[in-house]
Amino acid sequence: MNVQPVQDLPEFATWLNAAPATLTEMRGRPVVLAFVNAASVWCAQRLAELEQWRSRNPGRLQLLVLQVPRFDHERAPEPALKLLRRQGLTAPALLDADWDGWRRFNVTAWPTLVLLDAQGREVERLVGFGDELERALNALCQGGRALDGDASTRELQPEPRLPLRFPMGLVATTERLYIADSGHHRILECSHGGRVLRQFGLGTADMMDGGPGEAAFNRPQGLALEREWLYVADTGNHALRRIHLLTGQVDTLCGNGRPGEPAEGPVNDPRQAALNHPQGLVVADNQVHIAMAGDNRIWSYHLGQRTLKWRAGSGAIDERDGSGHLAAFAQPAAVAAVQQVLYVCDALGSSIRSMQLRGDLVQTLVGHGLWSFGDQDGPRSTAQLQYPQAIALSPDAPLLWIADAGNGRLRTLRLGGGDLNTLELPRRLHGPAGLALGGGAVWIAETDAHAVLRFDPVSGVLSDVPISE
Repeated sequence: MNVQPVQDLPEFATWLNAAPATLTEMRGRPVVLAFVNAASVWCAQRLAELEQWRSRNPGRLQLLVLQVPRFDHERAPEPALKLLRRQGLTAPALLDADWDGWRRFNVTAWPTLVLLDAQGREVERLVGFGDELERALNALCQGGRALDGDASTRELQPEPRLPLRFPMGLVATTERLYIADSGHHRILECSHGGRVLRQFGLGTADMMDGGPGEAAFNRPQGLALEREWLYVADTGNHALRRIHLLTGQVDTLCGNGRPGEPAEGPVNDPRQAALNHPQGLVVADNQVHIAMAGDNRIWSYHLGQRTLKWRAGSGAIDERDGSGHLAAFAQPAAVAAVQQVLYVCDALGSSIRSMQLRGDLVQTLVGHGLWSFGDQDGPRSTAQLQYPQAIALSPDAPLLWIADAGNGRLRTLRLGGGDLNTLELPRRLHGPAGLALGGGAVWIAETDAHAVLRFDPVSGVLSDVPISE
């Protein structure tokens, strides 16, 4: 075993949700230092695995998360903490804004776990993914005893208790508003005024089919409506689910509750078909097109044939145009479709892409590479986004609406070669991650503020939708 003494935490790191502490003060119990980027779903999955182990082994180790920013907006404490809390994180977290901790511990990739024994010595580090996590944590804690939590590492100032908690996907009709209330693990059917008419899901993180009082979701995100069916990207369960709105019955089309490698072909047993962090959905040509953020690909589930098809994306995190599997995406987060064209919101690429549904040719409309982002309006050749999270198509104009989460702005891209523009709003938005158009309005999931907003594009009025149960 390679046991190495380590330096302490960087002196100037910002503690996000806990009182400051040092590694010296934490001795007596094993510690896992998790170097992550909050915008990355791969890091989110690693943190979820850690939390699952900790729930089965309470008090055996201390988890300390070091958030190392990729985007400019992640350098601010509040947005960084919100991104982590969207994933259900309650462990103490530090903001390593200037990458001091990254350099001090010689970290080279996200996610990296540095395992320290009870004497504060490094015994192992895990980079990326693999099946070794369970073994490594069990070995780290072997022979130790569970201890009560240290008050210095308990979460301070948790999120407020509100009707919504990190709302994500939205669907709007002429009379109804559907909300993926992600942090409460449920789907809400509301009036345009915000009155809750029905709830789908028990409100606890689980995976169960059944009626409104039996079914359960886990951090649902994307929504898509087709006739009487509401399709749900049940992101935390890595599953594609649907709600029959006439009866309230929930069933699973594919997904087994764990991230895995999807397989093309017939889905004979939905619970045996693996998905990997499905995030955005749209229905077109009797198919549910899926932005699969966990494997950087676009997949389609054929509703009539009950088959999965890998449409585009190599699987690598990259921004590359081309046909089908030759193209590459960087964490696709949302999709929209019109006239045989699929539009893709590529989150880590800070880009908007298009994919021809006939031929699967992928082209970049806005975006200049993985590490190029900003807030510039204007021609596509120079315009920039930062970590966009949602898109929606205008029903009466060739206009694509964009929730530019990293910049806190609502933006539009005129299709057919037009410019990228920013809407003048009375204030910046807090982490918008859901968009829908309907009833003459643009509906915005202001995710980090636990709110849904209504924007009138004619008058320019932005108003809060008071959700009441």
